[in-house]
Amino acid sequence: MLKFLGGLVLLTTVFGLGYYIGQRPVSELKLTISSLKDTIASLTRNVLDSTLGLEQNFRWRQSLVDAKAKMIQAKAEILDRNFGNAAKEVAEAVAEMEKAAQSDRSDPPDRHAQALKILIAKSKAVQLDLTMGKAEARKKLNEILREVDGLLAK
Repeated sequence: MLKFLGGLVLLTTVFGLGYYIGQRPVSELKLTISSLKDTIASLTRNVLDSTLGLEQNFRWRQSLVDAKAKMIQAKAEILDRNFGNAAKEVAEAVAEMEKAAQSDRSDPPDRHAQALKILIAKSKAVQLDLTMGKAEARKKLNEILREVDGLLAK
């Protein structure tokens, strides 16, 4: 019984396709197929573009999270009065922020890129303060961490 129903469905499908092809000219079918190919190509392009955008955004955020982790580690080193190690952690955080700035490839540089450049400059100043052994760099680190959190929240 199942074979009979399967055969009947197959026969009906073949008959329906034959009737449809017989009613439509071949040139119209070629035109329909070519427009379908164009639609699929544009959809593929859109999916690829959005995927690349998501990947860039992910890399940007990951670099900022890594920079934040380094800044927190630097803060812990300051509390332990290890200013040299804190300066190294801030230098690594600056490298992560520069990596984030490079991964942001938006054509008109947006305000995130500008804010990131300002953060990099502030972090380099904190690194210099730590190299000289100034303990008030901790307050500046707190400010930088708040700004990084603000960038991550956007």
